[in-house]
Amino acid sequence: MDWSPLIISLKTGIVVTALSFFIGIWTAWKIYGTNNKIKCFTDSLLTLPMVIPPTAAGFILLLVFSTRRPIGSFLFDKFNIRVIQTWLGCIIAAFVISFPLMYRNARAAFEQVDKDVIYAARTLGMRESRILTRVAMPAAAHGLVSGSVLTFARAMGEYGATSMLAGNIAGKTATVSQKIAMVTQDGDYFAAGFWVIVVMIIAFIAILLMNIVLSRFIRR
Repeated sequence: MDWSPLIISLKTGIVVTALSFFIGIWTAWKIYGTNNKIKCFTDSLLTLPMVIPPTAAGFILLLVFSTRRPIGSFLFDKFNIRVIQTWLGCIIAAFVISFPLMYRNARAAFEQVDKDVIYAARTLGMRESRILTRVAMPAAAHGLVSGSVLTFARAMGEYGATSMLAGNIAGKTATVSQKIAMVTQDGDYFAAGFWVIVVMIIAFIAILLMNIVLSRFIRR
């Protein structure tokens, strides 16, 4: 049994979740404090990958990171970094698609934090970084945990953008979602069913752990 699709999917999900967690919280906190006009525009831009087809996002990423384009050519010529048909491509594609989930959950959680507590912390002279880590994040923990789990599940199950950018190279970029699609096309429904069950078990465990963590917060 070749477990590489599961390993690649898990590694991608973990890395993307970590990146989305820190970048998503920082971005949500910054936008939380901006005026409405800037907030509306930036929020729409950051949420866009969540509503467009993943294949459309993958096509845009393919154009951006192609070695025939300025950004892709610069990365390859200066740093020998190739994105297309690499695991880095899996990470970038999954991050673009999954990041809005973390960002939206973090922003919604910050919106629920008592603004008077934030103002009081600023009045006491606390730095914004300490307000974020010591005041806002503990108060918004429910939303941050939910966003992290949803981001992990979305990153692990990403198919469209990943296929466009990273391809389906066995042992390198082939994820569980791609494996399911491939064996289904080949008519091997037993193998497809096996991988579906594996993904469902992992998703259930992730949701279960989220509920356990959230229930402990509620008891407090």
